[in-house]
Amino acid sequence: MIKKILITGGCGFVGSNLCIYLKKKGFKVTSLDNLYRKGSKLNYKRLKQFKIDNLLVDISKFNSVNNIRQKFDLIIDCCAEPSVEKSKNSLLEAKRVFETNLSGTFNIVAKCIKDKSKIIFLSTSRVYSISSLKKIEKFFRKKNKIPEIDVNFCTRDNKSLYGFTKFASENLIKEFNYSNGLTYLINRIGVIAGPWQFGKVDQGFISLWSWSHLTKKTLKYIGFNGTGKQVRDIIHIDDICDLIFLQITNIKKIYNKTLSFGGGKKNLINLNMLTKKFSIISKNCLKIKKVTKTSIFDIPYFVASNKQITKLYNWKPKRGIDDIILDVYNWQKKNQQLLKKYFI
Repeated sequence: MIKKILITGGCGFVGSNLCIYLKKKGFKVTSLDNLYRKGSKLNYKRLKQFKIDNLLVDISKFNSVNNIRQKFDLIIDCCAEPSVEKSKNSLLEAKRVFETNLSGTFNIVAKCIKDKSKIIFLSTSRVYSISSLKKIEKFFRKKNKIPEIDVNFCTRDNKSLYGFTKFASENLIKEFNYSNGLTYLINRIGVIAGPWQFGKVDQGFISLWSWSHLTKKTLKYIGFNGTGKQVRDIIHIDDICDLIFLQITNIKKIYNKTLSFGGGKKNLINLNMLTKKFSIISKNCLKIKKVTKTSIFDIPYFVASNKQITKLYNWKPKRGIDDIILDVYNWQKKNQQLLKKYFI
């Protein structure tokens, strides 16, 4: 029976929300975070209010992780360095991505094996091949149909160093399942949004669009001729928490699976539509700059299929795209001064 849970990256956006959610559900929850990322100290204070302890440990350091005395029934690995662009231009940044995302996973897996813990690993839709996603986008434009991407979609080709490290981590977990009987679940998730996103680029475009409209900052449509027609599906952080709770409570029956899910086709949106929605909410019409060229890692389309996850857990996202947008905007508006204190 799962009672004690360690959440790595517990002072990040996903990790902190998950810590508090599971604490309210009655689990004994501990966070692990080195407080490196901007905003983590704010979430650290938030966790303290809920009497959730944080282990100040760098996940990339084997001895630091190995020396943690507490044993946990389950480790939820939310820790990640999602730096797609920086790692392309900086070998130092690439080293950080590799050590945090891949070496870090190894260190956590080693602790799981040592303590006989189970693991839920939060992966990403970035494990899918960029070239294949571009082909899907062309089909979407030509046929005017909405292809949904499932766990069997192509992962063979280039995906960014971030995507590579997460995909390699998935395979690492499976290897230790084969050799050491590690019990796991792997969750490939796309764009997540909700309260406690701070309006920074690395926390997702919903948060950035919200903060920019709230504070009247300049935005850009980058790439794909500057049209703003890139498509993504969005999932609310509370829906993620609901699903992971189901996974924990059913882990004796459903385990050793790779799962792919997200907001699905009901929660898809492009940047043009997003701008219109935030313009109405904020009553601020921003002038959007058009930049025709984009990064080699940018993708024009991603919409997840939820058929697999619905069949297994009878789960579907409850929060629609308008609810998500409003939640993010209202939270940022309410906490505007706090965010300026920490980030401006």
